[in-house]
Amino acid sequence: MLRRVTTYIRKHGLLEKGKPVLVAVSGGADSVALLDVLVRAGYHCIAAHCNFHLRGAESDRDEAFVRELCAHMNVPLEVQDFDTQRYAAQQKVSIEVAARELRYTWFGEIARTKECQAIAVAHHQNDQAETILMNLKRGTGLRGLCGMRPISKNPMAPEGVPVVRPLLCTTRDYIEHYLRDKRGLTWMTDSTNSDTTITRNAVREQLKTFSKAEIEHIAQTAEYLQGYADRLDGKNTREAGIAQLYEELRECGFAEIDKIYDALQRGEGGKEFRSKTHKAVIKKGKLCITTV
Repeated sequence: MLRRVTTYIRKHGLLEKGKPVLVAVSGGADSVALLDVLVRAGYHCIAAHCNFHLRGAESDRDEAFVRELCAHMNVPLEVQDFDTQRYAAQQKVSIEVAARELRYTWFGEIARTKECQAIAVAHHQNDQAETILMNLKRGTGLRGLCGMRPISKNPMAPEGVPVVRPLLCTTRDYIEHYLRDKRGLTWMTDSTNSDTTITRNAVREQLKTFSKAEIEHIAQTAEYLQGYADRLDGKNTREAGIAQLYEELRECGFAEIDKIYDALQRGEGGKEFRSKTHKAVIKKGKLCITTV
């Protein structure tokens, strides 16, 4: 997990060492894993926990857990209480939207005050698949199928500190395996996650029938589509470069186009890749393709 996430951070330029990063920690498995990995990787972390007071004693239980976790990890912690129901009524929005607006507004304020380089959130490949399936159910275009990006603007402070998602390279199953079997760490479970009247929870239940490989394939497809969207916008991003290379090699059957792209960018002369029908070798900064 540590190697996978740090490689992903480096590939996408998400974080730099030496600068503080605000880590959103709810107490659930995903955020506990995110904080643990970033601390182990040597990043200067500041944890941020929101108590929305929507689940009675369970909300206070989660806060107490996060306080104990951060004390154990020696990570500074910021905690904020919200009257979420009141805000939702005042703004005439759903509780889910209210909680999202409140937390990202506060994250932006704390990140700016603490001079953080980024706000790290714990979205992973299952979340990515959920987002794409929800967009499909509602009807969407290309950008709706792109899902979440590794780095994006804060929805409540677009010109402020960016939001990064270091766990988009892994699945929920692997996160729980990492916490339970590799690190011996516990986490809190949100009882409202079982409420399938909430659209995202219903989609999450559907995803339980998907294999780990199928979820990874959906997430990979989202990354490719992000590249196509960037190409349409005339952006010279890593994703756009991978999408272009994918089009050029699509009939050759190579499985890991991103690794080929990264090797080309690094100028790894002599690096060889194989599919069932073709061989690709990097020579003088170019990819030479032959059949096998």
